[in-house]
Amino acid sequence: MTDIQTFDRLSALPATPPLAPKEAARDENVYTAKPWTLIWWRFRKHKLAVVSLGFMITLTLLAIFADFMSPYLPGTFNKLNTFAPPSVVRVIHDGQLQRPFIYPMKRTRDMETARVIYQEDRTKVLPVRFFVEGETYNLLGLVETKTHFFGVDDRRQQINLLGTDSLGRDLFSRLLYGARVTLSAGLVGVAFSFVLGLALGAVSGYYGGWLDSGIQRLMEFIRSIPTIPLWMGLAAALPIAWDPLFVYVLITVILSLIGWTHLARVVRGRFFSLKTEDYVLAARLSGASEYRIVTKHMLPAMTSYIIASLTLAVPEMILGETALSFLGLGLRPPVVSWGVLLQDAQNLRSISLAPWLLAPGVAVVLVVLAFNFIGDGLRDAADPYGQ
Repeated sequence: MTDIQTFDRLSALPATPPLAPKEAARDENVYTAKPWTLIWWRFRKHKLAVVSLGFMITLTLLAIFADFMSPYLPGTFNKLNTFAPPSVVRVIHDGQLQRPFIYPMKRTRDMETARVIYQEDRTKVLPVRFFVEGETYNLLGLVETKTHFFGVDDRRQQINLLGTDSLGRDLFSRLLYGARVTLSAGLVGVAFSFVLGLALGAVSGYYGGWLDSGIQRLMEFIRSIPTIPLWMGLAAALPIAWDPLFVYVLITVILSLIGWTHLARVVRGRFFSLKTEDYVLAARLSGASEYRIVTKHMLPAMTSYIIASLTLAVPEMILGETALSFLGLGLRPPVVSWGVLLQDAQNLRSISLAPWLLAPGVAVVLVVLAFNFIGDGLRDAADPYGQ
C-alpha cells in the first residue's frame, strides 16, 4: 500500500469530536486540583463512607453538647421509674393530628409475680416541647444554664426515648454522656499510639542496625504480654478512691502503649522497601535532610495505608475500652461510658425485662461499622493508582 493510499484511508476516518465545554472544564479541574481536593472528590463517590461520615459528625456534635441535648443529667434517678420502657413520640391523638407528644405512664404491679408493669395513659397528652427549663448544668463547662433541647412540662412525668435503667436514670441522656468518654478514649488513644507507632516504625525501618533490633525486641516484648491478666492486675491494684478522671487518662495511655506495635511493624517494612527507591536516593543526593526525606518523600507514599490504619485503629480502641469497662476492669461508676452502661446488661434477667439496656451495645456496633466504612472510603480515595 502506497503512502497516498494510507493517507486517503486515514483522512476518511471520522474525526474525534471535541470535548464539550463542561467535560473540558472538568478535565482541567482534575489536572489542576490539589491532592486533598482529589481525595475528597474520590471519597464522595463512596456512598456508605459519606453516610458514615455524616453519622459520626452528628454523633460527635451530640456528644459535645450532651448537656444541652439530653433532657436529664446522667446521675438523676427516680425510684418510681425503674426499668421504664422507651417513650413513644406520637403525632396523632383520637384521629387528629397533634404536635409531637407522649402519653404518660401508669405504674402498676403484677400481684402474682410482683413485677412492675407500665401502661400508657391514653386519656392525657404530654406535648414534647423544645428549649425547656430543667436541671441546672454548665454548658461546655463554662456557662451555667437550665435550658435543655427538649422535654415535657409535667415534672412528675419523664420522656425516656430509650427507657430507664434499674435506678430510673434516663438511658438516652446517659448514652450521650457516655459517648463523650468512649469516643474521646478512642480518639486520644489512637493519637498517642499513632504518633508512637509511626515514629518508632520510621526510625526502625530507615536507620536499621542496632536501633532496629532494639525497637523490634521492644515490640515483641509488648505483644507477648497477656492483656487480660494485665488488666486484672491493674484493676486490683488501682485504689478505688482514685479520681475517675485520672483512671480514665491512665487507661487511655495504657491502651495506647499496647496498641502501637502493629502500625510500627508495618511502617518499618514499608520504610525498608522505600528507602532504596530512586526518588529517595535522588533526594538524598540532592542534599535533602533526613527529616525532609522522611516527611516529604517517604510518608506521602504511605498515605493510603496510614489513613486506613488510623480509621481502623479508632474502633479497636473503642472496643477495647468498652470490653474492659464491661468486665469491670476499666472505667468504673460514677464515670459514664458505653462499657459502664453495658454492665447493666450482664444479667440475663435484666435483659429479658428491659432489652433496651442493650442500646449502648448497638451504639458501639454502629460506630465501629461507621469507622470501617470511612476507612474503606479514605483508603480508596487516597490510593495514588485510583481513578
